[in-house]
Amino acid sequence: MRRDPHGARVDLSGLIDLHCHVLPGVDDGAADMADSVAMGRQADADGIAMICATPHIRHDHSVPIDELAHRVQAVNREYERAGLRVRVVQGGEVSEEDARMLAADELEQLALGGGRWILVEPAPGPLSESLEETASQLTALGFRTLIAHPERHLDSQAPDLLARLVQAGALVQLTAQYLAEGHPAAVSELAERGLVHVLGSDAHSASIGRPVRLTQGYERLAAVDALARHIDWIKRRAPQAIVSGGAVKAPYRSR
Repeated sequence: MRRDPHGARVDLSGLIDLHCHVLPGVDDGAADMADSVAMGRQADADGIAMICATPHIRHDHSVPIDELAHRVQAVNREYERAGLRVRVVQGGEVSEEDARMLAADELEQLALGGGRWILVEPAPGPLSESLEETASQLTALGFRTLIAHPERHLDSQAPDLLARLVQAGALVQLTAQYLAEGHPAAVSELAERGLVHVLGSDAHSASIGRPVRLTQGYERLAAVDALARHIDWIKRRAPQAIVSGGAVKAPYRSR
C-alpha cells in the first residue's frame, strides 16, 4: 500500500481499472455520487482494488482539471463510508487534440495514478498520423502514451500505425466488455502482432452501459493463443507499472 501524489491510498496487489468515468457530474460518466458508489460496488465485486478516474478532457466536456484532486478525494471518502475496499486515483482520458494543447502541469494532473502515463483518446474515425504526433509531443514533455480503445478505430491500416506507436514507446488498452461480449476475433491480428497490453472497463455508470468489470475480459483474452502465457503481465504487472509511473516493457515484441 502507498499513497499517490494526490493523497489517495493505492493498493497495487489487486486489479487496476485504468479507464473509468467514475467521478460524478463532470462528464458523461457517473450521474451523481450514488452512481459513483454503485460503480465502486461493481469494482469491489470484481476484485478491482484501484480505479483510475479518467474523465473526458476534450472540447465537448468542460472538466475543471484543477478540481480533479478534490473530486477524487470526495469519492474516496464516500467509498470509505460505504465500506468499499476499492480506491480511486486521479487521471484523465485526454483527446489526441487536447493532449497537444495542454501544459505540462495540466498533463501531470491527468497522468494515471500520478505517474507519467497519459490515457489518450484517438480522434473519431480511423487512426491517423495525428495520433503519432500527439504521442511524440507527449514523449518530448516526459510523458508516455496509453492508447484508449483502438477496437473502435480498426481498419486495414490501424495495426501498422499501432505498431509504430508501440515501437516508439506507447501501450495499447482494449475495453474489457468488448472482449467479454465475444469479439476476440476482431483483435486477433493485434494480439498476434503484440499490440495488446492492458484492459480497462471504460465504464460510465453502474446502471447502464459497460460495467466496472475486468475479469471476463481477461478470461476471453486468455483464450487468445498469442497472449495466453502473458495474461499475468497484462492483468497485473503492466497496470501496476503504469500507475507507479515506471517504465513498462512488454514480455513480447510488437511487429
